[in-house]
Amino acid sequence: MVTDPAADAVTPTVEAVIRHRLSTALGGWRGSVETALPTIAFVVVWTWRHDVRTALVAAAGVVVVLALLCLVQRQSLRFVGSAAIATAIAAFFALRSGRAQDAFLPGILTSAAWGVGALLSVIARWPLVGFMVGAGDPRLAEDPFGWRRDAGLVRVCQRLTLVLVALYAVRVALMLPMYLAGEVAMLGVAKVVLGWPLWLAAVAVMGAMLVRGQTPQQVPAPDPVDVAPDQAAR
Repeated sequence: MVTDPAADAVTPTVEAVIRHRLSTALGGWRGSVETALPTIAFVVVWTWRHDVRTALVAAAGVVVVLALLCLVQRQSLRFVGSAAIATAIAAFFALRSGRAQDAFLPGILTSAAWGVGALLSVIARWPLVGFMVGAGDPRLAEDPFGWRRDAGLVRVCQRLTLVLVALYAVRVALMLPMYLAGEVAMLGVAKVVLGWPLWLAAVAVMGAMLVRGQTPQQVPAPDPVDVAPDQAAR
């Protein structure tokens, strides 16, 4: 069978399309800092004063300062908003029980829920990563599930979603014993390390999987624009 080299040159593979979608869906280093600083403030103040209320006030103060900086610099409040919501939920749990370690319980439960959800999405052949890909395709605006018509894309997204399952499993497996043991300082370190750095590791694994693959695309999509690895982050 004779192939058209020109057509091959302009038709992106499934892996190329997914790589582009993921890179545009992920944030940057600033977002990771904005979400990590309130946790760091909480742990540092709690270690110093051993008072849950004071530690929560410190974390909330950091959120306010970050929000003001974003407003002054005309930056997005997206990640600061996420940090504010997370801090409020953590405060509710910690103040209700009076135990500092309970500030980390919502994050552990959330990771467990996402991990189970991601695994079920693979079993049901509606992989979570597929929704991320579909959300970034303007041609699927009227048909958000159109990506499922591409069997190759679904298969690749299945494998990529399993990486997310592993990520959430690692978070729960390491942080749950710390929570049960009441190790607040270790929980704080784990939350930071298992946040941005672990997400980067997962993205690197996904990137390696996408670089190797050459799955033909069945559903038309816009030409991908590669993004530098240091820009591909949560």
